[in-house]
Amino acid sequence: MAKERRERQRQATLDEIVAAARAILAEGGELSLRAVAQRIGMTAPALYRYVESYQDLLRVVAIGIDSAMSAEFLEPARDAHPVDDPAARITAAAVAFRRWALTARNEFSVVFANMDVASLCMDPTLTETTLTKASASGALFNDLLVQIWQKYDTPFPPLNELDDDLVQILRDPIMPDVPLEIPDEMRGLLWVFTQSWAALYGTVTLEVFGHLDPRMIESGVLFRQMFRTQATLLGLADELDRLEPLIVTGLNVTGLRAT
Repeated sequence: MAKERRERQRQATLDEIVAAARAILAEGGELSLRAVAQRIGMTAPALYRYVESYQDLLRVVAIGIDSAMSAEFLEPARDAHPVDDPAARITAAAVAFRRWALTARNEFSVVFANMDVASLCMDPTLTETTLTKASASGALFNDLLVQIWQKYDTPFPPLNELDDDLVQILRDPIMPDVPLEIPDEMRGLLWVFTQSWAALYGTVTLEVFGHLDPRMIESGVLFRQMFRTQATLLGLADELDRLEPLIVTGLNVTGLRAT
């Protein structure tokens, strides 16, 4: 009982640390051990009972922000559509991910500059950390990709058409984590999932850091084209006519003009 109480108290403090870090980032401040300690009314030495170093602080904050973002943005967007419509659910979640990234750029930078999910899952100090806990957003998208495959029979390449190095990875993947066993002959499906995540993350990253013609960011044309390409890859080409309005609506919510 005492141990459980201490764990609850520790988690409550970690949650407070994440909340303080988010407030600092929202204000455009510099994230540091001292700044977080001051924000929560704790001395810097006392903070070391919860985070061992600045890098550990970044890890804790990154995981916390990703979890909060998933609960605040991705899950409501996903759940606005029926559970038997994974195509609409992943569309809405992808638009929500972009909206968060463009409106909370500092948070996006912290999460995706400091959350090496593969390393987190293999970190011996994180014995209770699963991929779902370490990357709530990744787990949500992976689950939706599996549902799309189950409903739409997503096409995937046979292993003999892929590079040998890639085949070895797909046969013993660290990520993506999928909630089912995949036979060897279907391992190409993991490659499709990886490409889909890379396309979403890569496009949004370019937009967040402004590494594009700003008109492409404002109009969302690159994001929309990325979605069309990925929809075809996932076997959703016939669904595009009904999915594209969801993107246009979502882009308008961000205050950006969709064309």
